Order: sequence, then structure tokens, then C-alpha cells
Amino acid sequence: MAKTKPGKKDLDSYTIKGTNKIVRAGDCVLMRPSDSDKPPYVARVEKIEADIRNNIKVRVRWYYRPEESIGGRRQFHGAKELFLSDHYDVQSAHTIEGKCTVHSFKNYTKLENVGAEDYFCRFEYKAATGGFTPDRVAVYCKCEMPYNPDDLMVQCEGCKDWFHPSCMGMTIEQAKKLDHFLCSDCSSDEDAKRSLNNFPVSPPVEPKVEPKRRKR
Repeated sequence: MAKTKPGKKDLDSYTIKGTNKIVRAGDCVLMRPSDSDKPPYVARVEKIEADIRNNIKVRVRWYYRPEESIGGRRQFHGAKELFLSDHYDVQSAHTIEGKCTVHSFKNYTKLENVGAEDYFCRFEYKAATGGFTPDRVAVYCKCEMPYNPDDLMVQCEGCKDWFHPSCMGMTIEQAKKLDHFLCSDCSSDEDAKRSLNNFPVSPPVEPKVEPKRRKR
């Protein structure tokens, strides 16, 4: 006769071992990796449950770091960027090391100070195919790259696009000292307007010179 599985009960919360931090469903957590040289894994807790022996497990949805994705880390990925994957798992609650916050991209860019436990997510990631949602994002600058919040960018007062100082032939120090900035396209447009404004439309009026008569 087959044994029935021992009953499980759902828990509202779990207190991280050795701390007073309480984890609930919906919270983001740092989980201990199997390789101690690697940074902690980041996951969103979907469910907390205990079995009949009071072993506590968490059902999690993993966040992937760019380097863990099929395409790898790219130039526009931020240092604290994560992708919310479609990869779910059940883990022992004892592997939770701490809590963290995964901000929306917009909220992350508004943070005055980014702490060690602050991350951001702007893409969902399909682990099996390497596909992203959304599959397209806005690009900026002459290099046409998506925005990386770790990189300083300057906004053109003309076209309102954002530019990397290096793409504009400037150092970061020079960019920080700018009060006004026009990109090369807008500054050449400005020059064209100035020269057009200053170009005389009517020919200059020159005094008429009477031809000298020959003496007879």
C-alpha cells in the first residue's frame, strides 16, 4: 500500500535564522549559493510552507543576473540589474541569508543612495529560450544603446536626447561642469540658424562712382 505524503501547511512568515528579519510571500531575498565564491542568488518568495516535521521550504521565483542569461552581460546592463525569470523552485528556508529590494527601473533611477541590497529589474526573462519581455527598449545617444543608470549622461537642450560624454568627445569631469549642452547635430543647426540670420539678403549699397571724363 502506497504511503500518503505527509501534510504541509502554509505559513504567513519566516524569520531568517540568526536575525530578526521576517520574510513574507512577495518579499525579495538573498539566498546562499552552492559555490561560496559566487554572489548570493536573488529570488522572490511566492509561498512559505512547513511539512509535518516542521521543515520550512520556500517556493521562489528566481531573478537572473545578466551574466547568468543566455546572451550574457551587455554594455547597457547596470551593475545592480536583474531579470525576473520564469524559473520557479522549492528551496530550504535555511538558505535565505537576508532580504533585499528589487526596484522598478524608474524608481531605481530616482534613488539618492543605492545600498548594497538595492537592485532593479526592467525585463522579464524566459530561462529556456533567452527571450526578454519587453523585447525592445528606448535607445539614446549616438551609440544607440539603452540607458544604463550607472553611466553619467547629459541631456541636449535642443533635441532632449541623452548622450554619453565619451561619445561627445568629453570627459566625465568636463560633463559635470556643464551648465548648458547642445549635441553636435543641434549645435550645427544653431550655427546654421545664426549664419542665416546674419546673412544679408539685399546686396550692399555702394556709392556710385561717376566715370572721369577725358580732357580734350
